Amino acid sequence: MNATPEKPAAAKKAVTKTAAAKKTVAKKSTAAIEQAPARKTAAKKTAARKTAPAKQATAKKATAKKTAKTAAGQAPAKKAAARKPESRVAMVRRARRINRELAELYPYAHPELDFTNPFELLVATVLSAQTTDLRVNQTTPRLFAVCPTPEDMAAMPPEKLEELIRPTGFFRAKTKSLIGLSAALRDRFGGEVPGRLEDLVTLPGVGRKTANVVLGNAFGVPGITVDTHFGRLARRFGWTTAEDAEKVEADVAEIFPKSEWTMLSHRVVFHGRRVCHSRKPACGACAIAPLCPAYGEGETDPEKAKKLLKYELGGQPGQRLKPPADYPGQPAPPMAPPVAAS
Repeated sequence: MNATPEKPAAAKKAVTKTAAAKKTVAKKSTAAIEQAPARKTAAKKTAARKTAPAKQATAKKATAKKTAKTAAGQAPAKKAAARKPESRVAMVRRARRINRELAELYPYAHPELDFTNPFELLVATVLSAQTTDLRVNQTTPRLFAVCPTPEDMAAMPPEKLEELIRPTGFFRAKTKSLIGLSAALRDRFGGEVPGRLEDLVTLPGVGRKTANVVLGNAFGVPGITVDTHFGRLARRFGWTTAEDAEKVEADVAEIFPKSEWTMLSHRVVFHGRRVCHSRKPACGACAIAPLCPAYGEGETDPEKAKKLLKYELGGQPGQRLKPPADYPGQPAPPMAPPVAAS
């Protein structure tokens, strides 16, 4: 009888314990839920800390690559991009100023082929293809001693003519041109070199460049001579973007008055041979560097650039054996006589 009333109390205790346990579990679950985002955030921060050095290393590598590319050749591109676009009027003014500066630098500019009459100049210009004017000047004295007129050259046996002009290279093709143009002068022009462009370009081996050389220097007819030097500098100066010689000639002719064409050609060619070389221009020793859009393509250190100067500017002989009286350099030496076979 006494045990019966105690059962409800025990049951109540058990219920109370169960409820307390449930509350504890609930609290733990709630705490776990609340702590989960914090754990995730901490995990992310830890992962970010681990990833940061790797990202920084990758960024450094990319920067190093960009720096290397710039050092290897992208600097001129950036330099060009930074330059303001030039109007047509500004380009023409700059071009004409370059011509004036070159006139002061080379007041003695002249054709660098030795000649005494139009025929000799025509022959020498044909021979100058793919060789230097110096080599031509060393070759022509013997040639003109044997055949001073078109009639003499047209009658020359090809084998003998080839031997005379062999030092200039491509002597077989040049022999064919010389005999052909000499015969044309004899048969169609009375043995005289014509003074018109349209007549000269009909002669074998004679193109616009050769015709303009003859017209400008033997007849006083203005002409622009576009050889490799002139074309290279015209593009570097920004006068043209053309590679074709006739297009270069047309572009430059629109910039300068006709009266300047012949002397402009001499000045530009002089500068190309002495200073603005093809492979390594002497930018640091160039008098017109402030006017040149291509400044920096060559050596900019003044002392190193001086060592690149050629002919009279470099203290060496010029290309003519008989230069004009106002030429400040030394005459070129004649060709050494062939060594006799022992």
